[in-house]
Amino acid sequence: MNKETVKKATDRSKKEAAALKKKAMVEYKKAKKQMDDTAKKVREYVKKNPEKSAAIAAGVGAAVGAIASLLVRNGKKKK
Repeated sequence: MNKETVKKATDRSKKEAAALKKKAMVEYKKAKKQMDDTAKKVREYVKKNPEKSAAIAAGVGAAVGAIASLLVRNGKKKK
């Protein structure tokens, strides 16, 4: 390979990287907006339904605790 070929390949790679970065930023902004909108809806739901929200949180916590307990227990049996 000569210097000209390497320079062209480098320039093309830089352009492609810039285009990919631009696309990634667009997708990031879309995802961030969607997450922000969802977080706002969750906050509003919790304010309107505090008892229900607490019950849901307790249920999720119990499920996560049960799964963690099973994973720890299974990990000890394998040794």
